[in-house]
Amino acid sequence: MSKLIDSLRQVPPLSLIHQREGALARELVQEPGGFGLGQLPSRHLPEAVTKMVCGYCSTGCSLDIHLRNGVAANLSPSTDYPVNLGMACPKGWEALTVLDAPDRATTPLMRNASGKLVTVDWNTALTEFVSRMKGIQEQHGPHSIAFLSTGQIATEEMAFLGALAKFGMRMLHGDGNTRQCMATAVVAYKQAFGFDAPPYTYADFEESDVLVFTGANPCLAHPIMWERVMRNRRSPEIVVIDPRMTETAMYATQHLAIAPKSDQILFYGTARILIENGWVDQGFIDQSTEGYDQFARFVEPFEVSRVAAETRLRPDQIVRFAETIHDRNRTSFWWTMGVNQSHQGVRTAQAIINLALMTGNIGRPGTGANSITGQCNAMGSRLFSNTTSLMGGYDFKCSDDRAKVATVLGIDPNRIPAENSWAYPEIMEGILRGKIKGLWVVCTNPAHSWINQNQARDILERLDFLVVQDMYHSTETAVRADLVLPAAGWGEKEGTFINSERRLGVLKKVHNAPGHALADFQIFQLIAHYWGCGEMFRRWSSPAAVFEIMKELSRGQPCDISQISDYAFLEERGGIQWPYAGKVPDVRQERRLFEDGKFYHSNGRARFVFEDPRPLTEPPSEKYPFNLLTGRGSASQWHTQTRTSKSAVLRKLYPEQPFVELNPADARKLGIAPKTWVTVESQRGEIRAMAFLTPAVPSGVVFIPMHYEGTNRLTDPVFDPYSKQPSYKSCAVRVVPG
Repeated sequence: MSKLIDSLRQVPPLSLIHQREGALARELVQEPGGFGLGQLPSRHLPEAVTKMVCGYCSTGCSLDIHLRNGVAANLSPSTDYPVNLGMACPKGWEALTVLDAPDRATTPLMRNASGKLVTVDWNTALTEFVSRMKGIQEQHGPHSIAFLSTGQIATEEMAFLGALAKFGMRMLHGDGNTRQCMATAVVAYKQAFGFDAPPYTYADFEESDVLVFTGANPCLAHPIMWERVMRNRRSPEIVVIDPRMTETAMYATQHLAIAPKSDQILFYGTARILIENGWVDQGFIDQSTEGYDQFARFVEPFEVSRVAAETRLRPDQIVRFAETIHDRNRTSFWWTMGVNQSHQGVRTAQAIINLALMTGNIGRPGTGANSITGQCNAMGSRLFSNTTSLMGGYDFKCSDDRAKVATVLGIDPNRIPAENSWAYPEIMEGILRGKIKGLWVVCTNPAHSWINQNQARDILERLDFLVVQDMYHSTETAVRADLVLPAAGWGEKEGTFINSERRLGVLKKVHNAPGHALADFQIFQLIAHYWGCGEMFRRWSSPAAVFEIMKELSRGQPCDISQISDYAFLEERGGIQWPYAGKVPDVRQERRLFEDGKFYHSNGRARFVFEDPRPLTEPPSEKYPFNLLTGRGSASQWHTQTRTSKSAVLRKLYPEQPFVELNPADARKLGIAPKTWVTVESQRGEIRAMAFLTPAVPSGVVFIPMHYEGTNRLTDPVFDPYSKQPSYKSCAVRVVPG
């Protein structure tokens, strides 16, 4: 054993390590106290600098990693990458520092008879995993175990997890935390375009005459995207549709401070104005869309007076918005969580898409109906994670799709479920109803991030067996686990990410994982071996090998990447946007979809999709008079702060304690002074926060950043009926001094 490890330490090429990695992993865990694969040396490169994409948000910036003896010593933003053009946000600058945190998970932990998590070796941990999960299936049926995954691991790892769970372990139910951020956009695009296809490229930020941001605050949430906006030389109109005066709204030429969740009504009213005045692209409508006449009839009741009353905007603001779209040649529409995390998010997103379609603002530079993704690899999860859609953009319910995937993978088609998985909220409900007894959580933190936190934690406590696979043993979910599997993080493993504009970028190993921690990919290899389905995944020997499988799965699909040769080719090209297919692939660095006016429905047309708006599910009341909004708190915070809280630099850039934004007029009525403690209460829980008085929030509205541990004690477990995405952005609360 030691000779094999020594020989690997002397081998520079990563390809040779890959050849031995799978077999070595299985051998190492059999030896008590054996070395973890995280101990293997990083790739030795002759150059002093190598490039890789950042592992925080969906922007997909490239970072130059400065190496010392083949190991990352420092980093700086890449100047020649078409995404960030030499820029990086605070999180990117601090990406390496969080890898050396003292609470890294360095060895498997298992809960003993006295209820404490204690150190065990990998063999013990994996034996426990398999025996407990199989035991639950034997007692309660094959569908009684499930997994919750992430948008923050490599695409190859997502594909491996989804295939292992669904085809190897016969686990029907599994979903990702992208359900919390991107499910609405996925469904909206599929129904409107025929495929989950964000059409834009980041160059559109710079080439628009009008940029419309709805429920999006890129100045704070996606700073590098906002830098691309600042490079626009077309004197653009910037329209921000948001109840709050956000950092982005401060730069707007028009801030439409709508009533919470009234944006759908605004878009229908705007469409009516455009139609009344003949400000539509009839040629594009006739050639490339269907359902327009029905949509035109549908929006007739949305007169300006009605829209003004329901949105709390002035009529002239609404008319000016429509005029702006008409008067300028290139309008791009952008949205993110303020739309997606809504009780009617899908139809609101499609109301935005309808505006782009009817005005011909799609497929041209500076246009598009453009959803900005959240996590670094949410797009990879959407396409290849095998959760509620079959990997490669296929459908579990379609026998032809199952047959193609089975052929590519070389497995029996009967191993592929013929029905969809439950979505995230349905999995949580399944635990509550006693249908799911075992849960495998990979690189996500539902005890913090899931809506209605108190209930979510109660649900997790009901499990017979909870496994958490994570970088850190200290997350709110990991401390509740029966078994913790220590995982390598960004920079400690290989693969690809796919960013918001569909660009594949390379992830590299430039840092050793601590202790016995393993890459998620290697953990999946080991579980396949211990479960007894290792032979099914014999071809899945390395991330590079899985990339080849992904290429073949994508062939002929809208997301076709079959002509990308390898990781080196991706790096040489500065990343590549899908699709990249055909005998002569389009090699431009910046490419948008639908330039030919053809969409992915069988008739080649995009569809107008619409529905009557629905009222708020929990409007303010006499007892709970405020509407709570949640969202990003600063450019230096990320999600549940699992990583960003480990950086001393990042901690200095945002308030340590929770704060609540409150309008000064409301504060005076309640007797609340600036910087005093208050309690914010909903029907589900409460949180103490520091009062920050600001006219940035309108009267009757309060705002609390999502990153703080207690925020989701307040949120209401309401979900969009089509995407099953939680409505984090609106619920009724009261604010009490003290």
